[in-house]
Amino acid sequence: MRFDDVLKRLGLGPVESGACHDDWVGEPGGGEVASYNPATGEVLGRVLAAGRPVYDEVVDRAVAAFAGWRTTPAPRRGEVVRKIGAALRERKADLGLLVTLETGKIRSEGEGEIQEMIDMCDFSVGLSRQLYGLTIASERPRHRMMEQWHPLGPVGVVTAFNFPAAVWAWNAMVAAVCGDTVVWKPSPLAPLTAIAVHKVVAEVARAEGFPGVFNLCFGSIEDVGEPMLNDARLPLISATGSCRLGRRVAEVVGRRMGRTILELGGNNAVVVAPTADLDLAIRGIVFAAVGTAGQRCTTARRLIVHESLHDQVVDRLARAYARLPVGDPWDEGTLVGPLIHEGAVEAMQAALRRAGEQGGEVVAGGKRLNRPGWFVEPALVKAKAGMAVVGEETFAPILYVIPYRDLDEAIAIQNGVEQGLTSAIFTRDLLEAERFLSPEGSDCGIANVNIGTSGAEIGGAFGGEKATGGGREAGSDAWKSYMRRQTCTVNYGSELPLAQGVKFDI
Repeated sequence: MRFDDVLKRLGLGPVESGACHDDWVGEPGGGEVASYNPATGEVLGRVLAAGRPVYDEVVDRAVAAFAGWRTTPAPRRGEVVRKIGAALRERKADLGLLVTLETGKIRSEGEGEIQEMIDMCDFSVGLSRQLYGLTIASERPRHRMMEQWHPLGPVGVVTAFNFPAAVWAWNAMVAAVCGDTVVWKPSPLAPLTAIAVHKVVAEVARAEGFPGVFNLCFGSIEDVGEPMLNDARLPLISATGSCRLGRRVAEVVGRRMGRTILELGGNNAVVVAPTADLDLAIRGIVFAAVGTAGQRCTTARRLIVHESLHDQVVDRLARAYARLPVGDPWDEGTLVGPLIHEGAVEAMQAALRRAGEQGGEVVAGGKRLNRPGWFVEPALVKAKAGMAVVGEETFAPILYVIPYRDLDEAIAIQNGVEQGLTSAIFTRDLLEAERFLSPEGSDCGIANVNIGTSGAEIGGAFGGEKATGGGREAGSDAWKSYMRRQTCTVNYGSELPLAQGVKFDI
């Protein structure tokens, strides 16, 4: 099946430029990169990557635009973001289908990703009138202290294939109302989605008189990735990806005293306690484990089940897995689409082989489908906490089921991996729920009760601890990461008293 019409409606031709500042760069100077449909293996389109000179040009434009954008009143910046949200609403169905075609997400998830962008626009519009500082009591007479927030500068945003649009919006919409300009490096696996989104956004920004606020620079690690990390013109780099990527970002940006927001891997666990509502738990676990074909950073990869329920839960999940509709992600009724590429299929098969060698047992799924594209059956594996493969994050739909005896053991298993993104417990015991959420409970940035690990709302700050990077994006007070804090003291008297009672009279 071909989808040429949707590409045309989004203004995408057979070969697109991957660089835009206040206008698209016709010859960006890098190589040509193909974008594939993971459900068919066919080429959707091709993108011209940016070379190093064009990267520098894009950042120069972002720096120049920042000079005017930072002095634009925040509510006016919010008005631009409001119009971006309106433009995205008009194109939601086509953009959502493009996400499906390029990443393999099912239709509801593809459109849900665009809705998440729209929600971030709405959130950021309100935020543009709420960038609050503080008034602080001074110990000195006739002095007033205050804390205020200023725009930080051009922000570099590096996104991954699994959320090719929404994660950019988490960063870009908040950064924009904070007065920052944005340079976006999208994933090489989903460049068409980034280009289509940027066409919408850049058109609004230009029409509002603010070209150069939003910038796109698609390119290789050598021409764009590493230069971004080393570029002192970008005081903040927000990067989403693997823990290995995050360590490199933290090392290079930290060396130049820059800031980072890192949203990295997640080896997430769900605990099923003896009092759990199993009907609720099974539904939550299945979506968390197989949604986006297991390619979310919030995917449930470990299921920690009380020993009294272990066999029952495994049996119910095996039956649920056997009924999962795996197929073309644009078809109504499909719940599991393809993996992103051949390497992801191979990585899943290798992980299942290691699990077997280490004493695990595949009780459902795990096979590759005999059809075009990169389709697999989601896998359910009986495992033990000490298995080395359980401590790894395989970006595929593998769920390891581990028994536990008491809550202390469950929490220890949950916390016993290097990542710390998201976690969940299913229980009807108030004390167990509160213990899981307490300082001695889950060590993750996100902890849920009676829902799964996936599907975070934009109103809360999103991010995790330990090797997940410690960054926070989207809601709550994550906006502070995109601004610089300034403490100010005003003396409105005629004396000059010093703090801490220091005397220095001349």
